[in-house]
Amino acid sequence: MGTSNTYTEIELVQGLRARDQQIFGYLYDHYSPALYGVVLKVLNDENTASDVLQEVFLKIWRGIEKYDTEKGRLFTWMLNIARNTAIDTLRSKAHKLDQKIHELSNDVYLQTSQLTVHPSVDHLGLTKVLEKLSKEQRTIIDLAYYKGCTQEEIARLLDIPLGTVKTRMRNAIIQLRNVLKQM
Repeated sequence: MGTSNTYTEIELVQGLRARDQQIFGYLYDHYSPALYGVVLKVLNDENTASDVLQEVFLKIWRGIEKYDTEKGRLFTWMLNIARNTAIDTLRSKAHKLDQKIHELSNDVYLQTSQLTVHPSVDHLGLTKVLEKLSKEQRTIIDLAYYKGCTQEEIARLLDIPLGTVKTRMRNAIIQLRNVLKQM
């Protein structure tokens, strides 16, 4: 690919539809920084943004036949693909679970004990209250209320049945309620 070549939008669209790899390379070289910026702004994660950018260019390559010149410019179409792909990634369950697992693995190294309440909420006195729970109950309360995990996600993370998660959570809440009544 010659970097001195410039193409009009019509040439780019025709080249992509003809599966011209030189045109695709030109498109990637000239538009990937802008599309990466959009993806990064949505995801706020450089590693994931790089992966999503590759997916965006695959969608452009595979979906160029769907592009309609009468509906807008090529760049606007590509920008919409980038934004929508980033939003889809952000909404995906796998992405959310990865984020939670990443946060959990970081916490393991930060905490001196097993999964417990963050010290930042200790000023509320919750740590002492939560200490009255069993280790299993504290872990589930921590994952549900401080990490934002759903019961299904907790079951997967701890490799226990969903019913066990529900029972432990219910028992923990009842026990917390009783402890708080006594205070």
